[in-house]
Amino acid sequence: VQLQASGGGLVQPGGSLRLSCTSSRFTLDYYTIGWFRQAPGKEREGVSCMSMRDAFYIDAVKGRFTISRDNAKNMVYLQMNNLKPEDTAVYYCATDQDYKECGVEVPFFAKWGQGTLVTVSS
Repeated sequence: VQLQASGGGLVQPGGSLRLSCTSSRFTLDYYTIGWFRQAPGKEREGVSCMSMRDAFYIDAVKGRFTISRDNAKNMVYLQMNNLKPEDTAVYYCATDQDYKECGVEVPFFAKWGQGTLVTVSS
């Protein structure tokens, strides 16, 4: 496992969480990073992506989630605000250590990390 996602937990609807993604094996540098999630019984879906040139969010999270990076800390974050029960899922970060653009959807990634569980419930 080359990437580790953390920061998940139980939060009430309307609450916030910040997920973190890092690697102990390489620097994230300005590599393109993707955030994905997999809800129980559903397929994994791309949520957000950040490259050197662009960022992308699916409509379901646009305006609520923000992806950012802190190279000094070798971290990429996914700030999640106004969380909804349908955001409940295991969240994963991914990178292929390249600089591909995100484009109009979260691109395919071959390298994944361990996920972190986000549960939104009252």
